[in-house]
Amino acid sequence: MIDRSEGVHRTNGEAVHYRNGSERSLGSIVAEIKDELKEFVNTRVAMIKAELQETMTAAKTAVPLALIALALFAIGFLLLTMAAVVLVAFAFAGSALSWFYAAIIVAFVWFCLGASAAFFAYNAFRSHSRFPQRTVQVLKADKAWLQTEARSVS
Repeated sequence: MIDRSEGVHRTNGEAVHYRNGSERSLGSIVAEIKDELKEFVNTRVAMIKAELQETMTAAKTAVPLALIALALFAIGFLLLTMAAVVLVAFAFAGSALSWFYAAIIVAFVWFCLGASAAFFAYNAFRSHSRFPQRTVQVLKADKAWLQTEARSVS
C-alpha cells in the first residue's frame, strides 16, 4: 500500500520513508550514482591535469636555467683548471703571473653567474610542488566525507 501524500511505503506492516514522497526504482538510483561518480572522477582528473600543467610551466622555466647553470659551472671548472696549469707552468718559468690572475678573475665571474642561475632554477622548482598537493587534499577530504556518510547510513 502506498500513501503518496505522506511519502510512506508500507510493506508487510513496515513503513519505508522516501525523501520526496515518491518511490524511485533501483535503476534510477543506480543511474544517478553512476552519473555522480562520473562527475566526481572527471572533476578529480581535471584538477590533476591543471596541477600538472602548473608544474610543467615551472619546469619550462627551471630546466633551461639549470642547463645554463651547469654550462657555466663547467666553463668555470675549465678556467680554474687552465689557471692551475698556468700556475704550475709559471712556477717553473719564473715569469710574471698575469695569465694566472686573469684566468682566476674570469673563472670567479663564471662561477658567480653559474651560482645565480642555479639559485633561480632552484627557486623555480621550489615554488611549485612536484606532486599535485591540492588534489591529494581534496581526495583525503572526499575519503573522510565518504567514511562519515557510510557510518551515518549503517
